[in-house]
Amino acid sequence: MPQTLLPIFPKEATQINELLSFSKRDGTVWYFHGCLPVFSHAETDYRCFNMFTSQLVNSGQCKQVEIVRAFGVSPISVKRHVKKFRSGGASAFFLNRKTRSSTVFTPDVLNRAQELFDQGESREEVADTFNIKQDTLYRALKEGRLVEHKKKLPEQK
Repeated sequence: MPQTLLPIFPKEATQINELLSFSKRDGTVWYFHGCLPVFSHAETDYRCFNMFTSQLVNSGQCKQVEIVRAFGVSPISVKRHVKKFRSGGASAFFLNRKTRSSTVFTPDVLNRAQELFDQGESREEVADTFNIKQDTLYRALKEGRLVEHKKKLPEQK
């Protein structure tokens, strides 16, 4: 005969569902399964929070909506983190973010590109000279790092 599991939580714990709860103590978030602590992390450690709550959802211990209600986070962020957990596992939350590669427009390239614009070269010609995308060149023009001189129209008689 199965026994009923009583929800015995520490008195200051906030309930996530009938089996899980969490408590914040001295800058640390503690998670409980019944009265047993199962995980903890610093209050400001969002990577651990996202990893652990995603793991709870993925393992079927709680629903996404229960995480949203208990912690006051947005539903889309919970969905995004669960997807991240399912595709990359727990380690996906601790990988360094991808950074942009080095800038195309070094000071030398900017100077040379400006010289070409001063000589009357078009955007397409300058982009082809440096083998860069025209969008990259357009962004530099828009930001004011380069100045394109307008071509004068021939005088009409």
